[in-house]
Amino acid sequence: MQLVGVQLGQARKVLIGGRAVMTAIRKTEVSGPVAVRPLGLEGDEQVDLSVHGGLEKAVYAYPSEHYGFWLAQRAQAGVAGIDEQLPWGAMGENLTLSGLLETDVWVGDVLAFANCTLRVAQPREPCFKFNAAMGFNQAVKAMAQSGYCGFYLSVDQVGSVQAGEAFELHPGPRRVSIPERFNAKMFKHMR
Repeated sequence: MQLVGVQLGQARKVLIGGRAVMTAIRKTEVSGPVAVRPLGLEGDEQVDLSVHGGLEKAVYAYPSEHYGFWLAQRAQAGVAGIDEQLPWGAMGENLTLSGLLETDVWVGDVLAFANCTLRVAQPREPCFKFNAAMGFNQAVKAMAQSGYCGFYLSVDQVGSVQAGEAFELHPGPRRVSIPERFNAKMFKHMR
């Protein structure tokens, strides 16, 4: 398993549905070591702390393997060019991972990096800003149906992360998987 991208975002106004909305969903890839603090990566911002950030949602991780799915979804919606590439961070994630999917992850599992440890806390719940970031109004629905949600991490041990480094998954209590938690949350919202 490898950390293929580390991204940070700054809060800024974007037009969503004809109105200016503050967001930091668009993350930009950075190089070199990035400090990991109890509330997330140094230099990263979150706007709506009721749904992002905090101790339980300090860092957002997303599997790189799903990027092809999103390219196809954008093309089907007519918002992508033929040779379009989505940069790491396009899902709003801080960490783009390779070799670890949601189906392999349980709440309480630990990702052990060389200089820090992060604990799987919960799946991401998509919001209306995700539709805007993807450029089409059915992105949230596509995430709900596919289960390609990624997951939030809390910080067990502060330190640093860097793109290109390997990491290990240490199993936690294995009571609730990320797909089970995500499906329960999506079902609750759709009722």
